[in-house]
Amino acid sequence: MVKVSRSDVIATEDPAAKLAGLRYKFSDFEGVEVGPLGHLAEERSHLSELQWKNFDTSMIGATVGAEIEGVDISEGLSEETLDELHQALIEYKVIFLRNQKITSAQQVSFAESFGDLEVHPFIPSNTEHPKLVRFEKGAEVGGYENSWHHDVTWREAPSKIAVLRAISVPSTGGDTMFSDMCAAYEGLDDSVKSEIENLIAVHDFSHSFGSQVPEEKREEVREKYPLVEHPVVGVHPETKKKYLFVNRIFVNYFKGSTREESLPLINLLSRQAEFPEYQCRFRWSDNSIAVWDNRSVQHYALSDYWPDVRIMERASVIGEPPKP
Repeated sequence: MVKVSRSDVIATEDPAAKLAGLRYKFSDFEGVEVGPLGHLAEERSHLSELQWKNFDTSMIGATVGAEIEGVDISEGLSEETLDELHQALIEYKVIFLRNQKITSAQQVSFAESFGDLEVHPFIPSNTEHPKLVRFEKGAEVGGYENSWHHDVTWREAPSKIAVLRAISVPSTGGDTMFSDMCAAYEGLDDSVKSEIENLIAVHDFSHSFGSQVPEEKREEVREKYPLVEHPVVGVHPETKKKYLFVNRIFVNYFKGSTREESLPLINLLSRQAEFPEYQCRFRWSDNSIAVWDNRSVQHYALSDYWPDVRIMERASVIGEPPKP
């Protein structure tokens, strides 16, 4: 039998290993050293104290995710309620509303309350509403979105908000997970923060969607959607918090480096989304809605339900280029 020492374990690729020896101190806990991922405490405390006039909330994760209770989109929402929902979204980074029996047209209208909607160039709408994309999975088409990512970061201006509605979901499986990229950034050690502070990532649609483009149209599509550059560390325009903006499926390389040279750091930063402490997980039911801030969170759709049917529709709000 091979004996494995504690030092051998710490030296593995475990994404938590680098944090295992870190300690944090906060003014609210004078003299107390908080263990790994203790930086979540201040944000969790802040979120737990929030009060809302037009609805109630139940937090799901330590710093991300809340269920909204007392809102019925089908009845129409006042400007005051919509403003509060937007503020709740910015605070919790993703909000969930259950039992929303609405039509596709009503979903579009609700999503438009957050801003103008985009049309996805690669995922077909399959609806009467071109600003909705439809994800219809079953025995013939399995789910494939099981990778941590922000949506459409290969756009010059990636979407800022997404509104996803469950039309039909399997009895088990098909959950969606969300990971707080502000917490992910704060969890990096200072040496990594310093290394990536002014780093630029080059994003590319082709890794994920290139196979869907016929060969004779690839040059035309590439001209329309060229490689784009975004800061690795963005600053949220509303909260002013820094967030990590790197994912494996769209980041090709870092500016000034080759892809081979970039991969170790791409992988290290992408693994930040995998910490359970940064996450929340939503169990869908028919007529549920998730609204997320595409800047603050990455998401991961579990593909554990094949061959069952899972049908979803998503609207996405046009964003702005990320700013460092």
